[in-house]
Amino acid sequence: MTINKTSGGDFILVGFSDQPQLEKILFVVVLISYLLTLVGNTAIILVSCLDSALQTPMYYFLTNLSFVDICFSTSIVPQLLWNLHGPAKTITATGCAIQLYVSLALGSTECVLLAVMAFDRYAAVCRPLHYATVMHPRLCQSLAGVAWLSGVGNTLIQGTITLQLPRCGNHRIYHFICEVPAMIKLACVDIHANEVQLFMASLVLLLLPLTLILVSYGYIARALMRLRSALTWGKALGTCGSHLLVVVLFFGTSTAVYIHPNSSYAQSQGKFITFLYTVVIPTLNPLIYTLRNKDVKGALKRLVRKGSNTGKKILSR
Repeated sequence: MTINKTSGGDFILVGFSDQPQLEKILFVVVLISYLLTLVGNTAIILVSCLDSALQTPMYYFLTNLSFVDICFSTSIVPQLLWNLHGPAKTITATGCAIQLYVSLALGSTECVLLAVMAFDRYAAVCRPLHYATVMHPRLCQSLAGVAWLSGVGNTLIQGTITLQLPRCGNHRIYHFICEVPAMIKLACVDIHANEVQLFMASLVLLLLPLTLILVSYGYIARALMRLRSALTWGKALGTCGSHLLVVVLFFGTSTAVYIHPNSSYAQSQGKFITFLYTVVIPTLNPLIYTLRNKDVKGALKRLVRKGSNTGKKILSR
């Protein structure tokens, strides 16, 4: 498929246009994934807010994560579906800027939020008697606020610098979203300084949170090694296993793109890796947390049962 036409300052998102048969398959996959993302993450937010048993720090942060995933997917998927469905692959300059700012802010927020959730698990396992004192509501709100502010701060700096690069008429983005690594390649000036800046920002917002997560789980593992109770091990794995799996999926894919964006690997496989952390992982997160978590499954059952009973009362009147 040849894409040559663009109007004004519109950008062309080349995406998967060189594989038209793959586009048809991806359209169905992306649509189903997006619907599951909306339903799954909304369900987690609802049960966490409506069920008193889940009004704890862990589920407060999980609610924030679910909200991030909904907004993150919504900033990317509708445009992706539009481009996959028809021959038009364009996005306006304003739309591209909005997508860049919003997706980068939310992705950065998720990095820090996952580190905050690791600290919460550390407090729950290693300081169980002082957990309520350590993770009091004001601290939880402050930690969530830090995650959101770090995301906004990162996107204002990186996004603005990227959009101000001279492009000399280059509007063809060899990606399916307006993302920093793909956007800086449009510049018609030396981008070495920008790549260094992107690398340093990635160290702070990817590797630093990941390091804090590993340190937290190092302490958790040491605490568990001192205990020989199978019940304690099972409970710890139940609360930490889901978070660890999400961390591996998210950081494993995002670091491949952002830590060394100019590598041949990042350029050739970047679209498919980005597809994983922008489309697939937000769909998997609620499944991981519900399938591996008895509390969430129990809350969902209570919510459904309560709704069913309410419906029966209304019908019996």
